[in-house]
Amino acid sequence: MPESPEVQAFAEAVAQRFVGRTIESFAVRDFRAYKTRAQKPETLDGAEVVAVTRHGKYVDLETDRGHLVVSFGRHGWGSWHEADAEPTPDAPAVMATLALDDGTLLDLTDAGTFRSAGLWIVADPHEVAGVAALGPDPADPAFTRADVDAVTIGRRKQLKAVLQEQTSFAGIGNAYSDEILFRARLSPTVHAATLDEAERERLFEAMTAEIRGAIDVRRGIPIAEQKAAKVAAMRVHGRAGEPCPVCGGEIVDYTFSGTSAQWCPTCQSAG
Repeated sequence: MPESPEVQAFAEAVAQRFVGRTIESFAVRDFRAYKTRAQKPETLDGAEVVAVTRHGKYVDLETDRGHLVVSFGRHGWGSWHEADAEPTPDAPAVMATLALDDGTLLDLTDAGTFRSAGLWIVADPHEVAGVAALGPDPADPAFTRADVDAVTIGRRKQLKAVLQEQTSFAGIGNAYSDEILFRARLSPTVHAATLDEAERERLFEAMTAEIRGAIDVRRGIPIAEQKAAKVAAMRVHGRAGEPCPVCGGEIVDYTFSGTSAQWCPTCQSAG
């Protein structure tokens, strides 16, 4: 699942290429992904791209005729190519295609068997319920320790689940929650309410360092290589059975409450 660092890289790459260009057509190929039935996709035909920004895991492609908001879900992504390019073998299913006035096609795709990606055309991105409900974003310079305290103090919920809850913190998913907790030396199963002052400070520092650092590293990496770059950068997520990069102990996989975590018991819960 793309999380805020990859989505930020995608938004910046699209902005660099598409801002100022005209959308010749917006064709929805899979209407399971299209969520605004009252607004026809043709609304964007002839629109000029004004800006491309990110809200949590959502991409907001702003035009002079409205906003195209994209949620990649679990298996969604995007790519662009020339109109006469040969089709790529085994390419993921295309949800929708933006055709620009310079001959570029932007395909929005979903590789999952279940369509979890979504597309909206709205006058304001906050008309999308998921965007309106987003909590504070650790990538935002305005994000503070007070934001962490407001979410965690008194919360009788496991910490990994809190980190992935988009209404609590925007943009963090399964992978970066594991990496944040590893950096903060905190167990994924501990309840947020049990954190003391020093632990909340470590959590804040880990959230900002991990997310902002990943955004910096992802910039400039080709869109097609973002997933591989993310996987390669993980220290504990997806590394079950491998040695911990800090203590050398074994990274373990733990399934609980409908989710799973990869973590180092030695570093994160004193064994």
